[in-house]
Formats: sequence, C-alpha cells, structure tokens
Amino acid sequence: MVKIGDIELPDFPLLLAPMEDVSDPPFRTLCKENGADVVYTEFISSEGLIRDAAKSTMKLDIYESERPVGIQIFGANLDSMLQCVEIVERTKPDIIDINFGCPVKKVVSKGAGAGILKDIDLMVKLTKAMVEHTSLPITVKTRLGWDDDSIKIVEVAERLQDVGIKALSIHGRTRAQMYKGNANWKPIAQVKNNPRMHIPIFGNGDVTTPELAMKMRDEYGLDGCMIGRASIGYPWFFNEIKHFFEHGTHMAPPTMKDRVEVARRHLQMAIDWKGETLGVFETRRHYTNYFKGIPNFKEYRMKMVTSDDSAGVFAAFDDVLAKFGDHNFA
Repeated sequence: MVKIGDIELPDFPLLLAPMEDVSDPPFRTLCKENGADVVYTEFISSEGLIRDAAKSTMKLDIYESERPVGIQIFGANLDSMLQCVEIVERTKPDIIDINFGCPVKKVVSKGAGAGILKDIDLMVKLTKAMVEHTSLPITVKTRLGWDDDSIKIVEVAERLQDVGIKALSIHGRTRAQMYKGNANWKPIAQVKNNPRMHIPIFGNGDVTTPELAMKMRDEYGLDGCMIGRASIGYPWFFNEIKHFFEHGTHMAPPTMKDRVEVARRHLQMAIDWKGETLGVFETRRHYTNYFKGIPNFKEYRMKMVTSDDSAGVFAAFDDVLAKFGDHNFA
C-alpha cells in the first residue's frame, strides 16, 4: 500500500497528470472510471485565483466521483500562494499539489512552474509556508532541474520532504528539454533509493505502454506512475496497465462501440460543465486518440474537429457506428 498523508492507495498507484485544457472534470471522471487511482486538476494560477478570474475559479470544480482528487496550483509569490491555499481549501479537495515543473515560457518568465528551479531556496520556502498553512496534504510535481548542468533533484527532494510534503512526482526531463528527447528516469530512481526518503516518489514522462509502466515499477523501483499525454483521448490506458500487471497480457483494445460511447459521454459532460462552445472546442484534441489506428477514418475525424456545434459531432459519431459497426481494430 502507498499513502499520501492519510490517503491509502494500492501498490504502485496510477495518477492522471495535471494537463492544461485536458484534465478537466469530464476527462478526470472517465480516467477514474478506467483505473486512475488519483486524478489532478489542470494547473491553476494563484494570481488568477485570488483575482477571482473566471477561468481559474472554474478549475476548482470537482466531482465526488473523482476522489481522491488533487487541485494543482502554481505561482512564485508567497502571499498569493497562501491566499490561494485558503481559497482551494473551501472546495475540499483531498490533496493540494504545487506545480514546480511547467516549462511554458509565460509561466517560467514569472518565476513560477519550472522557473523556480533556478531558486531552490525559494521553492523550499514557499512549500514550507504552504504546508504550515493547511491541514490538507501538500504534494509537489517538478522536473529534474533547470538544465543538465543544474540537476540537484536528490537534494531538492530531501529538502521538500523535510518541510513536510507528503509525496513527490518527478518528470524525467529538465526545463531546457521541454518535452523533447527521452525522459531520464535514473535520477528519479536515485531519489527513491536515497535512504533518507520515506515519502512516495512517483515517476512521470514517456510511459506510453504497459511494459514501460512495469519497467518504472520493477527496474526503477518507483512508488507509482503519473501518466499524462498517453491518456489523452485514451482513458482506457490505466486499466490496460493494471491488466498487464495482473495477467502479463494485453487487454483487448476498446471496440468501436466503446470508443464512440466514451467519446460521446466525454463531449456531453464537457458541454454540461463548460457550455456548448467551449465543450465542443476543448474536446477536439481527444478525437485523434479516441479513434487512433482506424483505417480510412480521416473524413469522420475532420467532421469531429471542424463542427462548430455538438449536433455535428454527435452526427459524426452516429456515422462512424453505421460505417464501422462494432469492429475491433487491434
């Protein structure tokens, strides 16, 4: 068993990574139904939240069915972060996660996200203050370092643990890498194998198959796996990993009926949550993976991603079922 504070999780839990415009309540719900053990919100700007910006406030919405759920926040100003914690607490999440890893320029330029990797003392100071400001478990997601010449993740992990965080997720790239090249899990394993560490260490980056999840568990000895891009438009991935762990075989891929049913539910939940226009627009990025590997599918995908209203997308789903039936395209 793995524990984040008092939250009990199964051995080697699978976590849905926080992803901007992806990890919203509809998608988190689908991932939870399909085997995700912990889900995290999209990252929320502390500055936006304390100004009551609509986009930031909306990201605080959580469904009871998602639990345990973590709300992830980012920022570099102590007062703002502490105010943010107070606002987040009111929504009663299970976990508050601090993003010290986002590599995007507009975040980094303000010293937030991965930008704080240039100032480890500030990272530790912010984290300590937040831990002391709430009774909720604080976790952190970060990267190996700013660049290859400044990887101090073993020391950083110790310092964050010492000020009271309850778990640490590490993306196996530096900020300089962005999302390019291969993730390096060796430094993450060094953190886990440090005899001083006693909190769960979760790996993140490049887990795209059940075999790679098993490698992260068995060869690198990590406590769990945070999954990001491989889950977009493919919430079944979590259960596929668990099936592989238990049986050593690959689970049968979703049938066309399964794909259409989940895509349809996803779109409807998105519309119910954020309205027709945003719901239609922000669900588009998932369709490529929902229907990945289907031959002669381009015309249907184009309808899905170019329709300006949900009626057009739902009609495209109906056309897909009429054309492909319930075939399995393994």
